[in-house]
Parts: sequence; C-alpha cells; structure tokens
Amino acid sequence: MKPRAPTIDSVTTINEDGSRYFVHPADVRGLFTSLRRIVAVALIILYVSLPLIKINGEPAVFLDVFHRQLHLFGLTLMFQDLWLFFFLITGAAFSLFVITSVVGRVWCGWGCPQTVFLDQVFRRVERWIEGDAPARRRLEDAPWTGGKICKRLLKHGIFFLLAAAIAHIFLSYFVSIPALYQMMHQAPAQNWGTFVFVFALTGILYFNFAWFREQFCIIMCPYGRLGSVLIDDNSVVVGYDPVRGEPRGKPSPEHGDCIDCRRCVQVCPTGIDIRQGLQMECIACTACIDACDEIMVRLDRPKGLIRHDSLNALTGRVAKFWRPRLFIYMVLGLLGATAFAYATQQVKPVIFSVLRMQGAPYFRDENSIRNNFLVRLANKRAEAHDYRLIVDGPSSGLEASGITTHTVTLGPGEEVQEPLILTVPDAGFRGNFEVKVQVRGQSGEVEGERTVPFVGPFREGR
Repeated sequence: MKPRAPTIDSVTTINEDGSRYFVHPADVRGLFTSLRRIVAVALIILYVSLPLIKINGEPAVFLDVFHRQLHLFGLTLMFQDLWLFFFLITGAAFSLFVITSVVGRVWCGWGCPQTVFLDQVFRRVERWIEGDAPARRRLEDAPWTGGKICKRLLKHGIFFLLAAAIAHIFLSYFVSIPALYQMMHQAPAQNWGTFVFVFALTGILYFNFAWFREQFCIIMCPYGRLGSVLIDDNSVVVGYDPVRGEPRGKPSPEHGDCIDCRRCVQVCPTGIDIRQGLQMECIACTACIDACDEIMVRLDRPKGLIRHDSLNALTGRVAKFWRPRLFIYMVLGLLGATAFAYATQQVKPVIFSVLRMQGAPYFRDENSIRNNFLVRLANKRAEAHDYRLIVDGPSSGLEASGITTHTVTLGPGEEVQEPLILTVPDAGFRGNFEVKVQVRGQSGEVEGERTVPFVGPFREGR
C-alpha cells in the first residue's frame, strides 16, 4: 500500500487504514551528518568502555548487585545511600529541561542510545546489505525470492548478534567483566537467572532495532512527550523558513526558494515533513538541514532554508532567550546538583550503629548491672579496612566487652554484627547515664560516633 503524504495532524508512520508504514530514510551527506557520526562513535566507545575503565580500583560506572554497591566515577556508595541519587536525578532532569528549552530535542537526535545505535549501527548494516532507500523499498515490496530471503536472513542474523552484544554490554554495568566472562564460559543452567535476563533483553533489543524503531520515540519515550511542554516559540529547533521558502515551485522569480523536491522528507528518520512546522516526531537529527543545504548549493542559493532557529525568528518575530521557565529550570537543576554534591560529602565510608538488644533493658546480678547492645559495622570502602571500637562513659567502673576486645577487619562491602556488653558495679551505680561509643579506623581517626543510654534500677536520692 502506498503511504499517504506526511501530515501534521497525525502520526506519519501510520497509514490511513491503521497499518504501519515502515520508514526507509535516504542517505544524506553534510556537516551535521558528519558531526553526528563522530559524536555517535565517541558515545558508543564511551558506553562500551565505562565498565572497563578503572577508577580507584573499580569500574567507572558499576552497579554491583552482588555486593550491594554503586561505583560512580570513583565514588562508592552502598545501596543504603541510593537515596542520594534523588538529588542527582533531579539535577540531571532539570538540566535536560534547560537544554531542551534552549535548543530543543538535541539529546534525542545526538545522544540517546536508541538513536545512536539505530542510525549509526543497525541502519548502517541495513544499507550495506539491502542498498539505499529506493532499493530497500523495492525489496520490501518484492515477492519472496531466494535473493530476498538470503538478504533478510543475513540482515536479521547480524541484528540479533548486535542485540546480544548490546545486552552483554548492558549486563556488564551490573556484573563485573571477569564474572561476566566466566559466566559466558559456563553452561546456562549454572547461571540460569542471568542467562534468561540476557536472552530476554536480547529479544527486546532485537525487536526494537529491527522493527519497532522510531515508534519507541513516538509512542513509548516519556521525554519525547515532555518535549511538547518544554519547547516554546523561543527554543532553537530544526525549522523551515516559510518566509523565504513559500510559495513552493520550480525555480523562478514568482516562487520561493523551496522547489518542493521533498528531499527533506526522504531523509527524515521519522518520515515527517518539516515544512509543515515543528512536530512531535522530530528528534532534531538535522538530516533535513544537510539535505536541503545540498539542494540549495546545486541551485546556487543561500543555505539555511531549513536551519537551527526559533519558531519566532523563522516567522519574522523577535526571539527571547531568557524566559521565566528557563530561569526556574536552571535554579531547580542547580539546587539538585548542589544538594547531591553536599550530601555525598557527608557520606561516611562506614556504616555504624549501636542498638539495644531485645529483651530487658538491663540485667542485674549480685555485683553488677549489665546492658546489652548490638553493634552493626559495615565497610563501604573499595578495599579492606581495620576498625576498633572505643567506649567512653562518666562512670569510672564502666567495663566493655564483646566487639571492643579485638580489631575488626572488614573487606570491601563486608558487614558484621557483634554484641557490645557494658557493665558497671552495682554498688557504684548512681543513676542512668550516657555512654559514647566510637569506631576508629586503622589510622586512629574517628569514623563514627554514637551515644547510647546506660540504664539500671531506680535509686532513691540519685
């Protein structure tokens, strides 16, 4: 079925009968296309390298699910500290809001892994096997012959291998590279949970990159929906200049610069016609800019009929940079980033707590009064560390036993719970008092301190 002409009133990739129109964007050359390719290669290298780059002995980005630790560019946090990422995510979200309000959806077209892998990996493979856009459309409409079957099997076989590779790269952010390598050399039954996860993720990625494609950006991506709210008439977007381009037609003094060649539509990865105005499907990939500039050069006309500009500027109105929404987004983003930076500085490299054991608050015998506590100590460092507990109280007869009698050595992420027994002579007890409990590192520095009440029987006259 022949696809209908792009319209701003409905999704371009859906035909009038509700069927899916599969987009085959044409190849394009130009400055922005070259820059996007360079950025995409750099990002792919970054995505692959982050689990391999070591900072302070751990991967640059590593969510260690087995040891319940998160390593982020040298910062190590336990899962108990993940609340800090509320501030980081808030700051990052509002920073993205600022970028979107200023320059539109550049993240979608230049940095999003969906676009990077689809345009620069999967579609490159597709073009290599099936040819340019017209050849791919002819192959799609052609009957199933031996040649078509071979091309489709080769293409989808490579797609599945690429999806499996991406799934393993994604898994390496949660399982160390050595552990992942060891799992790959073992039978699936030995790590069946991980195997099922990778197999399922491979299937999802294959479905996404082989068929779903731009529909993910249009239907499922929440950021794509937010773009309609974040972008206004002053945002710098990819737009068509109607003042200069209209009316369309053959090159003549009576017509504008647009010759209605539809080259901008042919190269669009979401199939829209940018000349109809900014649309939800536009991901700011700039392919239409390079395509139009190429036509303008051939016609000996100035470039920029389609360019980066605000909707106000494109229609001859005055564009504003500072707007109330932009100021609010910047303030909120700065607050989130500042709160995260401050909170991470307050995070201690040790988890230390002293809690009274269940049961009676105190125990009394003929000569002494005893309080029982449970000490929890966890090492949040990336290396082993020695700890020792020091107890200090106002009573000269206070004695401590249990965890205080020895040095505690904990490996990375290791945790221990041991009893702390505090005892005072019955005759010297004059009333409840507070005891200070400190944990000191192997260099003698105080790394944590807690104050607990020592309780005993009520005494007259205390």
